[in-house]
Amino acid sequence: MLVSLHVKNLALIDEEEICFGEGLNIMTGETGAGKSIIIGSVNLALGAKADKELIRTGAEYALIELVFRLDGRQAQRLKEMEFFPEEDGTFMIQRKIMPARSVCKVCGETVGAKQLQEIAEVLIAIHGQHENQTLLQKKRHREILDDYAGKKVADCRKQVAAGYQEYMKLLKETEEGGMDEAARERDAALLRFEVKEIEEAGLTAGEDEELERDYRRMVNSRKIKEAAYGAYRLTGEDAGAGENIGRALREIRSVSSYDEALADLENMLGDIDNLLNDFNRQMADYLEGLEFDETEFVQTENRLNLLNHLKSKYGNHIEEVLAYKQQGEEKLSRLEHYEVYRQQLEEKLGKTRQELEESCGKLSGLRVKYAKELGKQLKQALQELNFMDVKFEIQVTPQPGHFSAEGYDDIEFMISTNKGERLKPLSQVASGGELSRIMLAFKTVLADKDEISSLIFDEIDTGISGKTAWKVSEKLGILGRNHQIICITHLPQIAAMSDVHFLIEKGAKKERTVTTIRQIAGEEDLRELARMLGGAEITDAALENAREMKELARNTKQY
Repeated sequence: MLVSLHVKNLALIDEEEICFGEGLNIMTGETGAGKSIIIGSVNLALGAKADKELIRTGAEYALIELVFRLDGRQAQRLKEMEFFPEEDGTFMIQRKIMPARSVCKVCGETVGAKQLQEIAEVLIAIHGQHENQTLLQKKRHREILDDYAGKKVADCRKQVAAGYQEYMKLLKETEEGGMDEAARERDAALLRFEVKEIEEAGLTAGEDEELERDYRRMVNSRKIKEAAYGAYRLTGEDAGAGENIGRALREIRSVSSYDEALADLENMLGDIDNLLNDFNRQMADYLEGLEFDETEFVQTENRLNLLNHLKSKYGNHIEEVLAYKQQGEEKLSRLEHYEVYRQQLEEKLGKTRQELEESCGKLSGLRVKYAKELGKQLKQALQELNFMDVKFEIQVTPQPGHFSAEGYDDIEFMISTNKGERLKPLSQVASGGELSRIMLAFKTVLADKDEISSLIFDEIDTGISGKTAWKVSEKLGILGRNHQIICITHLPQIAAMSDVHFLIEKGAKKERTVTTIRQIAGEEDLRELARMLGGAEITDAALENAREMKELARNTKQY
């Protein structure tokens, strides 16, 4: 859940810290008080486009910080993305907006916009007019239905996707394999030449790397020989370091019996002498084998030239050249036995298509089953949101032969909100206010399947009032039992249902306009409800009405 929001130097906000609670968090205030800034700041922290004009006049930057408390599933998902919470289990997202740029950090680590979006999808969902509009997209209808159906449909979709991929691969191979006899013979002749060229080279995996090492040694043989002889002379026993260390060792041994402290030094020098002697002997062996054969050099150079020629044509490494040869042999076999190959390919394509058809049919059957179940629940939820004469169906229309990785179904939400009207696509019927309620109905029905624990509803009360507003309030209260809800509202019916109530106000501070937000309860809560219910003055009648509304909300939440 979202634990807190800290905002500094953003628009009319000087500096505010909001600590959210569980259940339904309601924000209210006069028109123009700055309610949209609060939700806007959350969007900014989660990667929305930032305008430098949002920085408060006179400030160098604006800062927004979100602190979340993770559940086990969220922690696991973020761990897979290599982001880890603090020791106390909190998870912080911070965004600093400056005139030239902005910086986003997650738990102190700078992240890009794409990463931030992926993280946000794990933590919180924001539902405003834009999100509601996604309900009008048919693609979204399929996603909602499949999410509701759960594991059975998910497993079936994986099977369909795998079958579709194999089918498209075979279909492409069939289309590419269609050629006349002359074209086949040209391709076969080229493949024979390529396969023969690689075969005659007698390649061995890793051969090129070994030859390059030998060639490099041969090219630099004179330098190697001069350096090796020099090192041998300087470490030998007849002159240089070997002779001097041997002399030093004899000197130490002649007096070590007189002082025990010299014993360790004698041992150390003895080890050095032994190591140097071993090195000198191995260097002598190396020099004996260091012979330069002109014939071997020419053979190595020619072999390398051949390998490099083949690699320039068939692959960057010998392994790739050998793989190219194997693929060429397979293609050549198909061309030389073309009719058999075509027959086998068409048989395989037909079998794969049949299996895909069966998988799509199974998926379609599951969707039809769950569409009826979900449609029934959504109709009831819509009726509870004061769509009294609503009809709602999820139409699943199979389209055999029109395959995709998601199956062959055309899925669309159909609705009628007025008695006697026929069902029409949701995009042709619902108004903005109705879409808000429909989205709320979906969220209520899908609450148990929704993995995101924190939901923000912006403009949920658009175009509603009276009894409908109370129905929406009840639904938000139900949703708040298992989710953290943050909601800005103008309606007292919704505000009365709050578990936590915040008041947003605009005033003057040091001769500057500022927006502030604070939590209210008790008498202040009632007075804010009375203000929303009444006119310019808060009367006793308005207060009594607010008290009754709060009591009604309390009783509603107990069921």
